[in-house]
Amino acid sequence: MKLAGFTYVRNGFDYGVPFLESIQSVLPICEAFIVAVGDSSDGTREAIEKLNSPKIKIIDTIWDMNLREGGKVFAQQANIALDDVHADWCLHIQSDEVFHEKDLDKIVAAIDTYNDDKKVDGFIFPFIHFWGGYDHIRNTRRVHNFEIRLFRNFIGVRSYRDSQGFRKYQSFESYENGTEKGEKLKVKKIDATVYHYTGIRSPDAYAKKVAMFQSYYNTAEGLDKIMASHDYQMHSVDRTIPFEGSHPAIMHAKVASQNWEYSYKKELSVWHKKDKWLQPIEDFFGFKFGEYKNYQLIK
Repeated sequence: MKLAGFTYVRNGFDYGVPFLESIQSVLPICEAFIVAVGDSSDGTREAIEKLNSPKIKIIDTIWDMNLREGGKVFAQQANIALDDVHADWCLHIQSDEVFHEKDLDKIVAAIDTYNDDKKVDGFIFPFIHFWGGYDHIRNTRRVHNFEIRLFRNFIGVRSYRDSQGFRKYQSFESYENGTEKGEKLKVKKIDATVYHYTGIRSPDAYAKKVAMFQSYYNTAEGLDKIMASHDYQMHSVDRTIPFEGSHPAIMHAKVASQNWEYSYKKELSVWHKKDKWLQPIEDFFGFKFGEYKNYQLIK
């Protein structure tokens, strides 16, 4: 039983994502780690090389901006890395995600427990979504609670939509031409948290990040429209609460380097109409109504 990790990244420094910490956070439990590195101009590739790990394999790629609609380029890049994974189990981690060192043994234990149980295709992980600063998390119905990050290899898995999740396909050809929707993976829950740092930005850096990210989902005309109407104030979010836990050790230097202050201001919060009346109900019952689940949970 072997485990390998995979990810993709392009201009990680410009995006302000902790891609180096992300990779390093899972290296101890991976026999290999595949990184699809897009055509970067900010030293991303060189920085990954400087990690100097024999486990890391870099695949150089060119991002096809014709695939920007719906974030398809992200799925394409994830699949490029996935196709070079030759281990029994595949651990996906995105460049803004980090695992805590205290949870690594849980991942290995889960594989050991279910390796011979072929009914289990993979595992979903709980998420913590940081926003504004390292001391606040976003905890509303607009963020996903769980996602697939670990699954068996050699069962026809492809990245689904914009690489947020994964599905099984009868053939990769039908996946590519869109004639097959794919089968949801049958998964178990694992108590190993994904620390999601995509919302950590100074106000200026956040504006830059939004512009770059939206460029992978929209045409130039669509991007102009979004940019014209977007409020870059970090307070323009539905809700955040203080984070009271501990960050992964690999993130301590970044946490200490934060040079701006963030605090949630309720009067500046922005809610979708449906969310504004559903959120208090969900808070009371501790249950998300109509939650999208790109997986079949095995109890």
